[in-house]
Amino acid sequence: MVRVPLTPEERLRGERFGALLRQARGERSMVEVAAAAGLSAETLRKIETGRAPTPAFFTVAALAAALGLSLDELAAACAEGPQAAEFRQAG
Repeated sequence: MVRVPLTPEERLRGERFGALLRQARGERSMVEVAAAAGLSAETLRKIETGRAPTPAFFTVAALAAALGLSLDELAAACAEGPQAAEFRQAG
């Protein structure tokens, strides 16, 4: 199966998602958050750095739960346009 290359917008969304996770993680270690979400630290590292810009839904849900974020917050923060800017200003 050939994977379709990501669009620039998908890459940017992945970078925004990674930045949000780093911000939400705060002082907690990557290992601690990854373990709480049931992931490897390497997987979390790839997501946070944008090298894995489209993680599976259940991975996103597990990270949201581990970080105390709602899926709505994540979606709004990673969305394109004014809604994303409003969320970042509020956070």
